[in-house]
Amino acid sequence: MPIVEKPLTAEAAARRAGVAAGLVALAGGALTLNHMLPGVFYDDGLYVGIAYALSHGLGYAHAHLPGYPAAVHFPPLYPLVLAPFVGLLPLSAAVFAAKVLNIGLGAVAAGLIAWYATRVELLGPGAPGWLPAAIVAGAAVALPTLTSLCVLFSEPLFSVLLALAIILADRLPSRWSPETGATLAGVAAALALLTRTIGVAAGVGIVLHLLVIRRAPWQRAALAGAPVFVAALGWGLWVARHRGGIDPGMATNYGSYFEVLKGAGLGVFWPSLRELPRPLGDLTLSWLPAAALYYAFAVAALAILVYGLALMVRRSSVGLTLLCYLAILAVWPFPVDRFVWAVLPWLGLAWFAAVLRLWQASTLQRVRVPVALVAGAVAFGYVQLEARGLATRSWRAAPAYVSASAGEMLPWFATLPADAVIAADFEPLIWLNTGRLSVPFYIYGYRGREVTAPTPAEQRAYLERQGASYVMISGYVSQSVPELNALVRSYPGWLTMVKQWSGGRTVFRVNRGF
Repeated sequence: MPIVEKPLTAEAAARRAGVAAGLVALAGGALTLNHMLPGVFYDDGLYVGIAYALSHGLGYAHAHLPGYPAAVHFPPLYPLVLAPFVGLLPLSAAVFAAKVLNIGLGAVAAGLIAWYATRVELLGPGAPGWLPAAIVAGAAVALPTLTSLCVLFSEPLFSVLLALAIILADRLPSRWSPETGATLAGVAAALALLTRTIGVAAGVGIVLHLLVIRRAPWQRAALAGAPVFVAALGWGLWVARHRGGIDPGMATNYGSYFEVLKGAGLGVFWPSLRELPRPLGDLTLSWLPAAALYYAFAVAALAILVYGLALMVRRSSVGLTLLCYLAILAVWPFPVDRFVWAVLPWLGLAWFAAVLRLWQASTLQRVRVPVALVAGAVAFGYVQLEARGLATRSWRAAPAYVSASAGEMLPWFATLPADAVIAADFEPLIWLNTGRLSVPFYIYGYRGREVTAPTPAEQRAYLERQGASYVMISGYVSQSVPELNALVRSYPGWLTMVKQWSGGRTVFRVNRGF
């Protein structure tokens, strides 16, 4: 008698989807494990440095800067997570163990998102059961995601907390009251904010979803918003109290985001809005041979994404959360790439939800051919780029180069006097691996989206305030080169070259009193 396989229940299918996506993410993350130096992507060095300060009794501060000023650029949760590793283990072991944790968090995030999207039919009724897991798994092993897992970024922790906030706001276990769910969703969103400031979008999006879409009582929405408000207020008060400790010259690198936005002004809006879709276009449509083709397909793909976000607004709190998130990026002067990759699984789900809806709509049969062409172009572009990148391990090229280059230079830096202050590219990396105080040499600001540089007089005054005794640039292509050249022309004899490596990596001694 033949065995008849029973159909999977919806919950079992969702669990399978979550496990499958999580395992793919785990396998992809395992490829990224490495012993690269902390600080190769700058922010990772800042996170580790703050964790060191926390674990060694220096407070929430930048221990590599003279005077140990308080940290006000990054919220505290991720450095707090790293602190036990850095406090209990040698640096190399601590960084490796924390990378393992990041890989695990990335897998948990992928599993949660795929489980949730399958369980609530986020792509809409009639979607293939395997598709949500495939979309999330694809995003989890996208080349930018793998690159970010090479180093210690806060994205994996942020992704888990964002997923939890969305799930708790939308679908509660039956034994919990709606008020309990709203409160827990708010707590998760608050923790996301304390991981990355842009996590405030989750708090606002969830509250708006409860009030506008679900027509929930305002008291329930208040329960969701209260933890986010408290977190934002607490972090804001810390920043307001300690922001003066950061030298104005390095305010863009180390100051609060308010300093950056004040300098950028409203002129940043249109350039930033135009910049928003670029990372997704680079990931999926860069293979198209002509600019006209690229822009035609990019506009169509963007229109589909906008429609998908509109669908998500009705289906889940992630819709308004993503809209709030993207609205913040629309006035963001910094490059948006990392912010886009942090929500790539959700954007992928929204995009494919729109594709499926357009395909299924009986009154829109005439759009099937163009939708299929755009979907095919996007899928082909992503797959061929992914296959080539995995084959050549291109996702690790940039951090590996910086690590190898720095590793060649660090022994020389370790011979400098213990009281040396080095103005450098990748200054957190130098301090973490040599113990020498280091400050950024390259300083800048924004006018709109345009990057502004200091005058030579302003640069020299900044370096003298910091007590810099050496200046290092990381090569001929470094952003520091124009500022260095301007200093050398304006103050001949103030800097003396003392060491050079291949590729233009150079160290100068500052001749104080010259």
